[in-house]
Amino acid sequence: METESISLDGVADSFCEDYAKLRTEIAKAVVGHDEIVEGILVCLFAGGHALLEGVPGLGKTLLIRTLSDALQLNFARIQFTPDLMPADITGTTVVVESGGSREFEFRKGPLFAQMVLADEINRATPKTQSALLEAMQEKTVTVGGETHELEKPFFVMATQNPIEQEGTYPLPEAQLDRFFFKLHVGYSDRTELMEIITKTTSGQTATVNQILDAERIIAYQQAVRNVTISDSVQDYAVRIVLATHPEEQLATPQVKSFLRFGASPRAAQTLVLAGKVRALLGARKEVNADDIRSSALPALRHRCILNFEAEAEAVTCDDILTNLIETLPSTAL
Repeated sequence: METESISLDGVADSFCEDYAKLRTEIAKAVVGHDEIVEGILVCLFAGGHALLEGVPGLGKTLLIRTLSDALQLNFARIQFTPDLMPADITGTTVVVESGGSREFEFRKGPLFAQMVLADEINRATPKTQSALLEAMQEKTVTVGGETHELEKPFFVMATQNPIEQEGTYPLPEAQLDRFFFKLHVGYSDRTELMEIITKTTSGQTATVNQILDAERIIAYQQAVRNVTISDSVQDYAVRIVLATHPEEQLATPQVKSFLRFGASPRAAQTLVLAGKVRALLGARKEVNADDIRSSALPALRHRCILNFEAEAEAVTCDDILTNLIETLPSTAL
């Protein structure tokens, strides 16, 4: 389908229909994790990247692989390890002999896929992590002084284990800020675990059908940006971000007590774009306050930095942000 053929007037129904089909295909292999699946799809259609945090064995990699099967995109998986070098992911220039002459030829690395799974991203050294930074923000890769454009859409989904920190390199704030959402993957409940065991021990293999191609995804990403947002709702997103800054008047008592630094302006952009995706999923052409509110936790939890008092009292960013969302009015006083 041509990108120009999808406009906002006719996009809502087709977007909701394709979204429902994607959820159905993912559910063939992935049991539960509805909020995580929704968060990843919001990232995809907003043109952002997702960071999934959870202990091993919860299905993070399976979820991402299943999504790649449902999308007609080039997929690459990078297992991050301490000995992984930047050239291992970006590619390198090699000498090729042809017809008696030697020429330099650039061999692309796995980062040139449209959908990249960065598995256990915090196990790579900062040097390798920084190589991913340019690709995530600029959608380009620079090797040997030459800049290469990445094929669109470009979507990075990274995973990390929050428990085992030995031999890991925590992501710096600048890198975390490039992730659209940070999603916490929790344990399955009793019913879901029963279904998981049934699916994985019976010899059955789920067949996931491809639903969307690159052009249609890009068209939806462009249509999302055409969803309107009123000044009052946009101001609500701005006030949520400002309320995470301890020195601001809007800051709650918990923010002033437990946060060192609040969220960046990129967090406000994230709230608005995520709100537009959720509005379109509701077949609406305008964002409301609930769309903003429902995206606050995954958009802000990795952009706020706790102070020593919070760590000493075991207060989490989610605790502080939940209190902020509950107390901050959606309309300016």
